[in-house]
Formats: sequence, C-alpha cells, structure tokens
Amino acid sequence: MPEVVPSAISSVARKTAFALTVSLALLTTACTGQSSSGATDDASKDTTINFWHAWSAPNEVKAVKSLVAGFEKAHPNIHVNIVGNMTDDKMNQALRSGGDKAPDVISSFTTNNVGKFCSSGALVDLNPFFRKAKIDPETTFPKTMNEYTQFDGNRCAVPLLGDAYGLYYNKTAFEKAGITAPPKTWSAFEADAKKLTIPQGDSYKQLGFMPDYHGWESTTEHYFGQFSPTYFDKNGKSDVAEDPAFEKGFTLQKKLVDELGGFQKLEKFRATLGDEWGRKHPFHTGQVAMQLDGEWRLGMAEETKPDFEIGVAPLPVPDDQADQYGKGYITGTIAGIAATSHKQNAAWELVKYMTTDTDAVVGFANDIHNVPSTLAALKSPKLKYDPRFKTFLDIAANPDSTTTPASINGGVYLVTIQQFGYDYESGKVTDLRAGLKKTAAQIDTDIAQAK
Repeated sequence: MPEVVPSAISSVARKTAFALTVSLALLTTACTGQSSSGATDDASKDTTINFWHAWSAPNEVKAVKSLVAGFEKAHPNIHVNIVGNMTDDKMNQALRSGGDKAPDVISSFTTNNVGKFCSSGALVDLNPFFRKAKIDPETTFPKTMNEYTQFDGNRCAVPLLGDAYGLYYNKTAFEKAGITAPPKTWSAFEADAKKLTIPQGDSYKQLGFMPDYHGWESTTEHYFGQFSPTYFDKNGKSDVAEDPAFEKGFTLQKKLVDELGGFQKLEKFRATLGDEWGRKHPFHTGQVAMQLDGEWRLGMAEETKPDFEIGVAPLPVPDDQADQYGKGYITGTIAGIAATSHKQNAAWELVKYMTTDTDAVVGFANDIHNVPSTLAALKSPKLKYDPRFKTFLDIAANPDSTTTPASINGGVYLVTIQQFGYDYESGKVTDLRAGLKKTAAQIDTDIAQAK
C-alpha cells in the first residue's frame, strides 16, 4: 500500500492553535442569530455558503477542494465558497460580526476551544440536526472524538479527521540493546529507556527517550492520556489534586527524568538537538531512540531517509493498567455551523457530508494523511496507508483511548497543568501534593472568572 506522508504544516498549525488557547479572544456573550432548531432556509434551493478552514499547505488546500467538489457533485444546488488558512482568532471575529462574507461553516484545529465555542453560542448545537437526520453520534464516531466535540450537553462541533499519539522506536537501536519488542508497561518503558541510553562525556551519544515536558510532543496531556485521568469532578471542579492518576503520572515522569541523567543534563542535551518540524529532529537522526508523537511523524521521519528501521506501537501504560495497552491520547480537527448563519440547513448538509459520509471521510483522510473520524471509515478497505499507520487507526478506535475535556475557558487549565509540570520536573517545586492542590485551585479560579 502507498506510504503515508503526513504534512508537517497541519501539525505545526495544531500546535500553534494550542498556544492560542491562552490568549484567544472568543465570544464572551451569545451570538445573535438563528439557533439550530430555528433554521428555516430551504436546503433544496439554489444557494451559496461560506466554508472557512485552517489548512494552508498546497496538498491540504487541494484535498479540501476535492472534498468540497464531491459535496457539490452530490448537492448541485449548494455552492461552497472556500476560505483557507484561517486561525481561530480570525474565525471568531467573523462569527461575532456575521454578514454575507462571514463563515456558515468553520473547521478548527483546536479541540481545546470547543468549550468556548459551545458556551459562547458562537456555534449552534448540532444535536437537533443529528436527530432529524437519524444519525447517532455515539455509534458514528469513536468514543473519544465524540466526547471532545461537545460541552455541557451542547454538541456544537463534530469530528473532522483526528490525531492519535503513539510510540516511535528505532528498531536498529533496539536490536543493539537486545530489546526484542516495544515496551507495553511503564516499568518496561523505563527499563528500555535506560538500556537505550548511551552516555558520551557529560552528554549523550544516544538518549533512550527525552522525558522532559519540553521534549516536543511529550506534554502533560499526552503523557497522562495513558493514565486515564479525570480532569474535573461531577461538579466541574478540578480533580487534579484528587485523582491519583495525576500524582502517579507526575511521579513516574520525574523518576524517569532523574534516572536518565537529571533535568539539567537532559535540557542541556535537548538544546543541542534539532527542532520538532525540521529534518534534524533527533528521532530522525538517531540521537533519541524512542519518541512520543502523532501519526504524522511516520511520513516526516521516512522522508529524511533514516539509516534505521522505524517501528510504531502504542505508548506503554502504567503497570496496573496493563490490560488497557493499545490505548492512546486522541485529538483532532472539528467542524461546526455559525450561529450567525442564515443558511444553517444548507450548512448542515456540508457538515454532514464531510463528517459522516464514509467515502468522503476516507478520501479526505487519504489526502490529508490523518486518522479518519468515523468508526466506519476506520474500517474501510478504501483507506490507503503504510501498514505501520494502522497502529494509529487502532488507537483511535480503542474505547479506552482518552482525550482532554472541554472547558469554558478553552485549554487554559491544560496550560496551568503543563506549567506545574515544568516546575516539578525541574525541582522548582518539590512537594507534589501541595503543588497539585495549588494547581487545582488555580484552575478553579480561572474557570470561575471565565463564567
């Protein structure tokens, strides 16, 4: 089967989108406009709708045009005006103002902003549309993707392709170290990381794994996805200080940092390595033997023609969750309908086609090289991928896979947790439990202020 070559641009955009969650000025009051239950336009009449999306790389723009062309062929009366390379900030300005040139349908890379999109009223609740179309989201989308597209019962978004995180490993380095298979549990992962580490003076010739939270994709939410934490309790309060998964996750990560040389030594080494999106990424060059990363890394790594064979597997799980090996952290792109749109029924036809038509989802996934976002598409024989890519398809379909829940202030709580991670791994904070309590209190304060 053809080799998947995921676009680095879409991955960069996703990471940039996460950074925007701290400062993004989303709508703070409900938008004026028709609600989903009040959509009155006739989708069978000749009409034109505006679709704004975030993709920008030439192959991605081409893929979006192909997707929309398929829709227009199936719905010859609905014409779609496509506007690409749109950030959430630009989309929200347009959603606030409305008008003929504003989007009727948007697609965002930022799942962290679903809580803001839903609570502000910027996007309409899609539940009535799904019910009218007799489509059950719970049986249509993977469990995790179904979860991250709604907030407080409001399904204001729908999955449009996804990202799954797993473990990349250097098979040649594994063989030299006498390791016969990728680690499935955290204790095996820890042992392999140490075995794969080759010191060189006060640095490393090869590092088994870069555990630091600054280590490219090794963020707290990606790590902790394997621990299946509960971020908020039933009352919406932060559970960071109460759920043992967080204490365990921070403890095991810090232990690995210490065992691989300590924070200062690791950071000094990291400063000499290539960046995440360049050809000199340390996994590509063999300087790091294992890497936590998304499905796009496979194509990016193969493009550099490494002198070793690349292996792909799910991330290991805590030893007491060994029976859940195969799960992972999931995120992805979302689509929604603008509350200010006066063509919501026509907009729904586009959203429904892009996100629930199996052939459309599969074709787009093949072109964009991301994970399909419906259960049917994940099993489609029309999917084209490198056999190793199936690891990510399986992670996406795994009911034990996790994501981070929507919040009214977007991803601010994740930034707070990540900052605590920096402080704890570096030794700036030594009392883990006290630090977790302080972190939880800050999260609750920020959410209260956002309401």
